[in-house]
Amino acid sequence: MSTHAKGTFDVNVTPLASEAGGSSPVTRMTITKTLHGDLEGTGVGEMLAANTSVEGSAAYVAIERITGTLAGRSGSFVLQHAGTMTRGAPHLVVTVVPDSGTGDLVGLTGTFDIIIAGGKHSYDFAYSLPSPH
Repeated sequence: MSTHAKGTFDVNVTPLASEAGGSSPVTRMTITKTLHGDLEGTGVGEMLAANTSVEGSAAYVAIERITGTLAGRSGSFVLQHAGTMTRGAPHLVVTVVPDSGTGDLVGLTGTFDIIIAGGKHSYDFAYSLPSPH
C-alpha cells in the first residue's frame, strides 16, 4: 500500500559543457531542487537531454539525490528520471532507485510524479516505507 506526499518545488537547471561538441543534439545539465510540502528537502543531480528537428519532440534522463524529511523521517534517496516528449505529448517516469534510501528512509520505494502548471512545479510522490524498527 502506498502513501502520497504532495507539495511544490523550485528547480534550477544549469547547462554544462558537452564532450560531444557544439553540433551534438545532446546537452548535459546539473539540477538543483528545493522541495516543499510533505517532502521537505533538496535535490541535486545531472541530466542528459536530446532535442530533435521536430518541434515538441525530445527526451531526457537524469539521476538525482534527494536529501530531506518525509513523514517525519530523515535521510536521502535517489530518483531515476526517464522522459520523452512526442510532438508536445509528454511521457515521464520518475522512480526511486531500489535500495537507495539512507537513514530513516531505508527501504523506501515509489514513483514521483512531476506536475507543471502555470509555470509552477509540484509533485505527487506515491511511496511505501517500512515501519520504523
